[in-house]
Amino acid sequence: MKKTVNIDWGKLGFNYIKTDLRYVSTWRDGEWDKGILTEDNKLTISEGSTALHYGQQCFEGLKAYRRKDGKIQLFRPDENAKRLNSSCRRILMPEVPEEKFIDACTQVVKANEAYVPPYGTGATLYLRPFVIGVGDNVGVKPASEYIFCVFCVPVGPYFKGGMTPVNFIISEYDRAAAFGTGKVKVGGNYAASLYAHKQATNKGFADCIYLDPKTHTKIEEVGAANFFGITKDNKFITPDSPSILPSITKYSLMYIAENYLEMKVEERDVFVDNLSEFKEAGACGTAAVITPIGGIEYKEKLHVFHSETEVGPITKKLYDTLYGIQFGDVEAPEGWIVEIE
Repeated sequence: MKKTVNIDWGKLGFNYIKTDLRYVSTWRDGEWDKGILTEDNKLTISEGSTALHYGQQCFEGLKAYRRKDGKIQLFRPDENAKRLNSSCRRILMPEVPEEKFIDACTQVVKANEAYVPPYGTGATLYLRPFVIGVGDNVGVKPASEYIFCVFCVPVGPYFKGGMTPVNFIISEYDRAAAFGTGKVKVGGNYAASLYAHKQATNKGFADCIYLDPKTHTKIEEVGAANFFGITKDNKFITPDSPSILPSITKYSLMYIAENYLEMKVEERDVFVDNLSEFKEAGACGTAAVITPIGGIEYKEKLHVFHSETEVGPITKKLYDTLYGIQFGDVEAPEGWIVEIE
């Protein structure tokens, strides 16, 4: 008999829920061990771990989706593996082989199948792979040992309201330095964003938007997501910068816009003084999926796009297509889906 869990899937937020098993693997003496599934959701590490003192750690986020036929699938896990390894290279941690990464994610999903939300609830199983530097260290240098872990949590929408438009405010703070670690998924970038995020939510906004750190004239990231806009002549535009995290969702939407909706796509500068070029705008990412942007406040003025209450038609088409691919209702491009056997 399959295990069942008592969860109100329709009321899930984006919060931690302890699930049954997680995957843990250790790197020492130049190689990763086989890895195990464990019930213990606590890690015991040295007080000298570089992850604690020098921020030598990175993480990923991806989801498992329950299809209408009851089967479960992952969305582009190979791209998450590549991005994790890009982060590992940047901060001198050992890479996790792509096959090991996907196998770990698959093991975790299968071991926690009861927590994969039913089809039609809009909820998903969020996977959090991460790598941290551990061991007895004290100097500013790479660790001698590392832990690779994958755990999972059933989640609902990241921003309250799901596909309801929300407003954002331009932050005066920087998320990352121009030639720093902005394009990799390391914890320091997120620590740097906490204060600005709190300021934004205190003012009633969903999150803040960061401008480029060199000139403060161009939109970069929307807090914990990437920005995109739809121009009045129906082009899909998204910022291009060496300090933006390369969102797998964003690049998926670029492909969908071009190949499914036959739109022109541009990755280029997006100047904050030229928001009027867009008739629709949104934030996108694994956690957010697509969150429509109703308006952006800049210099105490709110620029409204399509509407503060209704989703724009192109944003809706993009969402429906991506959502359909992720849940198995729309045919996916080759290689995008890994089915859990």
